[in-house]
Amino acid sequence: MSDLLGPGYIHVYTGNGKGKTTAALGLAFRAVGSGLKVLIVQFLKGEDNYTGELESALKLAPDLEIRTRGGAGFVDPADPEPGAGEMVREALDEARREIQSGRWDLVILDEINVAVHFGLIDVQEVLELLDSKPDGVEIVLTGRYAPLELIERADLVTEMREIKHYFKAGVPARKGIEK
Repeated sequence: MSDLLGPGYIHVYTGNGKGKTTAALGLAFRAVGSGLKVLIVQFLKGEDNYTGELESALKLAPDLEIRTRGGAGFVDPADPEPGAGEMVREALDEARREIQSGRWDLVILDEINVAVHFGLIDVQEVLELLDSKPDGVEIVLTGRYAPLELIERADLVTEMREIKHYFKAGVPARKGIEK
């Protein structure tokens, strides 16, 4: 762990607008450029869900690692595939171990807010994870629906608000821009 981060702060990137994961990736990119080690655990995004960030992370390895832990594709909380809750729980346990390991300066828990919102993880477990983090580890929680408890616990909260989006005009997610 780096002494550059002091105590290490907790960030929440939430809201209904585009850019929460993108903001976290921008922070990861900056951190790697400054010599920090970054782990991203994606809670609801699976291996079959191709994204450009996965390819970029391979080019920045071992300083940046992304672990997809959502099964096939993106977990649909309204109709989760069998075992989705178990996958999310395992991802939380893995994140806890990695945060304590001393290997990472910045740990991004991508879409964890959504996992909490849909009851796949209890907010109290996330608070306990945050309370047990060692000094010098910065943590980012992304996803819509950040619960008030996480917002209150965070040191920095940013809300992305949708004003206008071309998805509403029928434009699908495009490689290199949305995925």
